[in-house]
Amino acid sequence: MLTAVDQSEAHAAIRSDLGVIFVSLELSKSSWLVTSLAPASSKMSRHSVPGGEIAGLLAVLAELRKKAGSRLGQPHRLVIIQEAGLDGFWIHRVLNREDWIESHVVDAASIAVSRRHRRAKTDRIDGEALVRTLMAYHRGEPRVCSMVRVPTPEDEDRRRICRERKALVAERVRHVNRIKGLLLSQGIRNYEPMHRNRRERMEELTTGDGRRLSGNIKAQICRELDRLELLLEQIRAVEIERDRLVASSANDQPSSLAMLTSIKGIGPEFAVILDSEGLFRHFDNRRQVAAYAGLAPSPWQSGTIDREQGVSKAGNPRLRTTMVQLGWLWLRHQPTSALTCWFNERVANNGGRLKRATIVALARKLLVALWKYVTAGVVIEGAIMKAT
Repeated sequence: MLTAVDQSEAHAAIRSDLGVIFVSLELSKSSWLVTSLAPASSKMSRHSVPGGEIAGLLAVLAELRKKAGSRLGQPHRLVIIQEAGLDGFWIHRVLNREDWIESHVVDAASIAVSRRHRRAKTDRIDGEALVRTLMAYHRGEPRVCSMVRVPTPEDEDRRRICRERKALVAERVRHVNRIKGLLLSQGIRNYEPMHRNRRERMEELTTGDGRRLSGNIKAQICRELDRLELLLEQIRAVEIERDRLVASSANDQPSSLAMLTSIKGIGPEFAVILDSEGLFRHFDNRRQVAAYAGLAPSPWQSGTIDREQGVSKAGNPRLRTTMVQLGWLWLRHQPTSALTCWFNERVANNGGRLKRATIVALARKLLVALWKYVTAGVVIEGAIMKAT
């Protein structure tokens, strides 16, 4: 029987007469592995570049092109693939500046792998798998993988506002919970670190057995309050920047941010998340919109088995979470809209059950409706607009 390495070498002789040099990049912090397959060749070559040295990578790619050109008598373009990961998109942007390079970024989860319980995994095997995936994609095979639509630096920078605020709020929750936990261990339950009189209340606290707070635990809580107050200032600064972005978009006509904030129930935070995380992209149809947010259904059909597994959760998690939250707010602020009536009727038919599953379906419908509203100006049926 052939080992995994023998099988890898045996299957390396694949069709390579497509007129380009296929290259895959396996990126890590310490090194970059370059795997290539030239035209009229049956063997993949590998080169290692120290991690982060883009000049060394370009030199290796130029040498690959030079060798293939001297052997075949004419220069060939390089088609390069890399997985979306820690390095972001800066390598892709540098490679695309060269007119002899065509770069792609692939969603690693969309590449088919062995379904064995213990599959072999090395950078060498992954590099070869990426090359084969790239060749199939270049031949036009459908659904062989999902290529990432790389955002522009401007679009990528706009995301930072809402993402930073979310990280700061999560850190604020951790500090508040830590302060409350420390005080609860002393029998104190009625202290709110988020109140403005947090410092004055700290001096008045007494433990459950009637003592003043000890020196060390009081000092620890005060240091937690220092970090909490710094977080509050940073959150306030991010929110000011967010509001400035929304206000500046009001002068642009038509502006997706201005259109979103004109709907009752959608504030600046949700509008910025919807605009920067999803609605700034181009979608061909409503299915692509739902799939990008991870709200598309996942059927399981085989023979007589036919059931739904719920939403795929394969898309943008921030957009998906926001849409579910917006679904609940939509029921409160848009009670007469067609979507709210559909939700109430669906829940009533189920006897008041399955609200959580139905709200996800409402989130999917609402996202599609907002996409149509922003791109084509189709007003959501029955939606209440804010007073100008």
